[in-house]
Amino acid sequence: MDSLFDSAAEEATPQPLAVRMRPRTLDEVIGQRHLLGPGTPLRRLVESEAPMSLFLWGPPGTGKTTLAYVVSNVTKRRFVEVSAVSAGVKDVRAAIDNARRELGMSGRQTVLFVDEVHRFNKAQQDALLPAVENRWVTFIGATTENPFFSVISPLLSRSLLLTLESLSEDDIRAVLERAVSDPRGLGGRATLAPQALEHLVRLAGGDARRSLTYLEAAALLADDITIEVVEKAVDKAAVRYDRQGDQHYDVISAFIKSMRGSDADAALHYLARMIEAGEDPRFIARRIVIFASEDVGMADPTCLQTAVAAAQAVQLIGLPEGQINLAHAVIHCATAPKSNAVVKAIGAAIGDVRRGLIGQVPGHLRDAHYAGAAKLGHGDGYKYPHDFDHGLVRQEYAPEQVRERRYYEPTRHGAEAPIADRWAKIRAFLRGS
Repeated sequence: MDSLFDSAAEEATPQPLAVRMRPRTLDEVIGQRHLLGPGTPLRRLVESEAPMSLFLWGPPGTGKTTLAYVVSNVTKRRFVEVSAVSAGVKDVRAAIDNARRELGMSGRQTVLFVDEVHRFNKAQQDALLPAVENRWVTFIGATTENPFFSVISPLLSRSLLLTLESLSEDDIRAVLERAVSDPRGLGGRATLAPQALEHLVRLAGGDARRSLTYLEAAALLADDITIEVVEKAVDKAAVRYDRQGDQHYDVISAFIKSMRGSDADAALHYLARMIEAGEDPRFIARRIVIFASEDVGMADPTCLQTAVAAAQAVQLIGLPEGQINLAHAVIHCATAPKSNAVVKAIGAAIGDVRRGLIGQVPGHLRDAHYAGAAKLGHGDGYKYPHDFDHGLVRQEYAPEQVRERRYYEPTRHGAEAPIADRWAKIRAFLRGS
């Protein structure tokens, strides 16, 4: 299967904007600076004439196919693309046989690019091994999944693994601006309004290919590309939301207050607005984790577990799937019984400490494990609670200055009601009342 970038194919079929704008050299590549700087492994490999084997691992639209094409273009090698979605062992072997034949007849090397290589089963991956081991091709495999879980170890150990990162907003902005002005793109025939540009950047979600696809759809509707044109082309309304301005603070405030007010529907609405506006999902997750202790607390101790799990899930899988985990946590937080006793308790304790109510740690509670502690009387008279009925023993725990202070005042809400009963009995027992 020959490359889609063959010049004859270009003349026969107009290519999508995303294909036309693919970089031809490493210097034209936007983003992935950690892979493209002077002296980096990829630079050295491209500048070398020896065959190589690479795995490119990263989210969609980060330039995996682009880098494979650039390697082929810069090194003047044939570019042959095989899709793991549709190809079988027969297709792989045919591509390798053609590459060997070309190498033997003309000495020209071939870049064999396998897209979504993680979809190949073990037998299909095994078919690649002879070509990689014998350097019959320059093998480049692209994957959106962790290759340590999806690629056989013999193939992975013979290859260099390069990790691609999602493009930043500045990167996507640069991709779009180049496409508007470059002769291979819109060639200056269209203008892109600033608000439309920012909307496209948000819609792209770090995916360069998606941003160019949306830009091309908008350019088909009008030469003067406004935000209204983009909304019509993409069929997605622009969310008026400035992550550095009033909307950011107003929406997150409404989000927190809706969960505090137990309105799950309103909270989900504000969650959706933030997600659609391109808010950092990690920021949203952090606010939910804080809320779980600040506004739910001991009324439902499992709420914090859900919030932390959602934050970890978002970190692990990102968007769009992470929106489900965020919604899970939001619904749990909104529908849970509420208590701010935890935040009031630590606030009161910190307030006393800041006012100087500190005092000495009682001698029987001090560390008695180091040499000389016994001579100082540290630990003398300490009573081990597990040696007593119910695991409780009356002794002084707090410094004298705060002995009668009451910090944790549980509510009667949800799971905190039985805790309130138990804590009242424990406090009375320990204080001797």
